[in-house]
Amino acid sequence: MAKRLSVSELDFDGIKDNLKTFLKQQDQFTDYDFEGSTMATLLDVLAYNTHYNAVYANVLANEMFIDSADLRNSVVSHAKHLGYTARSATAPYADLTVVVNDATGATLTAAQGTIFQTTVDGTTYNYLVKEDTTITPVSGVYTFSNLNVYEGTLVNNKYTVDTTNADQRFLIKNALADTTTLQVKVQNSSTDSTTTTYTLASDLADVTSTSTVYYLEATEDSQYEVIFGDGVLGKALSTGNIVTLTYIVTNGNESNGASSFSLSGTLGGFSDVSITVNSASANGSAAETADSIRFNAPKTYTTQNRAVTAKDYESKVKSLYSNAKSVQVWGGEDNSTPVYGRVYISINPVAGATLTSANKTNIITQLKDFNVASITPIIEDPETTSLQLTTTVRYDAKQTTKNADSIKSLVTAAITTYNDTNLTEFDQVFRHSKFIETINKVDPSILSNITTVKMHKSFTATTTASTTYTLNYNNAFYNPHSGHNSTAGGVLETTSFKVNGDTTNDYYLDDDGEGNVRLYYIAAGVRTYANETQGTIDYTAGTITINSLFVTSVGNVDGATSTAIRCTVIPNSVDVVPVRNQLISIDEVNTNVTVTADDYDTTTGIGYTTATSYAS
Repeated sequence: MAKRLSVSELDFDGIKDNLKTFLKQQDQFTDYDFEGSTMATLLDVLAYNTHYNAVYANVLANEMFIDSADLRNSVVSHAKHLGYTARSATAPYADLTVVVNDATGATLTAAQGTIFQTTVDGTTYNYLVKEDTTITPVSGVYTFSNLNVYEGTLVNNKYTVDTTNADQRFLIKNALADTTTLQVKVQNSSTDSTTTTYTLASDLADVTSTSTVYYLEATEDSQYEVIFGDGVLGKALSTGNIVTLTYIVTNGNESNGASSFSLSGTLGGFSDVSITVNSASANGSAAETADSIRFNAPKTYTTQNRAVTAKDYESKVKSLYSNAKSVQVWGGEDNSTPVYGRVYISINPVAGATLTSANKTNIITQLKDFNVASITPIIEDPETTSLQLTTTVRYDAKQTTKNADSIKSLVTAAITTYNDTNLTEFDQVFRHSKFIETINKVDPSILSNITTVKMHKSFTATTTASTTYTLNYNNAFYNPHSGHNSTAGGVLETTSFKVNGDTTNDYYLDDDGEGNVRLYYIAAGVRTYANETQGTIDYTAGTITINSLFVTSVGNVDGATSTAIRCTVIPNSVDVVPVRNQLISIDEVNTNVTVTADDYDTTTGIGYTTATSYAS
């Protein structure tokens, strides 16, 4: 009698071997173990069939859970159950000021769909006005200030409502549609042109049976569906109503950064315009990926559509602003000077260094629907602290055919990769030991490297009046004892500038090792101090304050014209930690890499030259 069939294996060979083991226990079929026999062929078919079923069952099981699902449609469906709508592609938009030179009339309207063109990387993109914008002339000048134009094509979908059709759906079928630009209007009928604009429902507590709202859900194949009320949660549609869905189909992030625009056709019937770009195009992004949905949906569900904690705000901002590389949120009570009743948000955008004023205003406006009334959100720009590294690398020339220049190129590339991978986002710490390890692994011939660290920040000088400047590095400065390195300038050094009352000398700042910032110029190779108490330096807190400095012009920085003065200091620790809205980044331009062949005499050590780890 046959014994139990083993089902422990799911791969083809394992299944076939189990079937053979099973057949060994009977004597009706004896040719099961002879390749090429009819029975062997049947075993192959059975094994393949079982294997396929096992694979499908495993895939099906994976698709049942959001954390293991692979198909985007499955992830979107699970997210829907958590009350999360997958983010669509978003159109980049630019902020323009447009002056119409030949305009006439009491008013002038930039009609919905008015096109402006720009070229990025040799490709022409159309930017359009999302909705009618009307202005009146001021002193005969027709100016559209802060006119937002969006990349893409304006699309209209019309549906005639049939309430008897249970299968009727109002779909946005284009996978590149930007649902943030969606406008939903309902006309009474083909004979009644009365039209009502519906708004996206954001809080069910405010929705009544007569509320003209719609709901938006992500559906299959990267589509979106507009759903209307049922007469309880929102006003219900009637047969004969005409639904119009208007939205922009975009190319996503392809034209981010466009900074030059021209009018295509006319604006209000006029073609002679002058265009000023207030902010280059930004915020364009592709549709949310399955991985992003998988990450964000549970976290958004946790917030229950409100923002109370810092994590709530972080999750909500990420869902509202798709161009965020990273987001940092902290309570006002955690400021260096506590400010209660405030929550501070800093966004590191994928494109550009900071958000535009329009982006900030838009995010703050959208957050009002979620934040507690007593809390005021404030958006702060990221502040970058740059690291200036000096790396001395020694290698064994006997272990490689590469020369010093080749190894230097590899080290330089590794520094770039390290910066991109381990830094430039909030909460990413520069860890000296890991950096050292990264350099040592660049090539098997590298024996050691000694890397010293300096850090610098810059401030933009006011050249019309005396101004006080404060720089927060949030990392302690190296000052082992009172008066440290006073004669050589302490731990602070700056780029040059000129001050009011002296058009001849270039001025600089240093410190005396006792907490004072000094203003000096160099005469006959000697530092001549014009003010030995120009400011203060807090070595423990990592703060520099420069009092009442009247700068008239700024010297070149890194060989280029600049309006900013760079202040470089030596940190107390070679590990540099970002705080709040601080970003850490390696200044690759001013990072110096030296590579030399090791000349150590294993017998005596005579003639070996060492490098210092002291950062001064």
